[in-house]
Amino acid sequence: MKAIVIKPKNPSEIKFISELLKKLGIAANSMDIDELEDQGLVTLMKKADRSKKVSREEIMKKLKS
Repeated sequence: MKAIVIKPKNPSEIKFISELLKKLGIAANSMDIDELEDQGLVTLMKKADRSKKVSREEIMKKLKS
């Protein structure tokens, strides 16, 4: 199942949209901006290619530059 992310402009819009979804019988959860960014990071991490291995030396070289 997919989800829709809505970013209201102010607290009154959050309340209005939440009440509307409740009346329509649609489940809704609110997230603050940090949780939304975390969710995006999780999505990117799941899509990352984890089949390639990188040596410790390569990582340290990148960190030093």
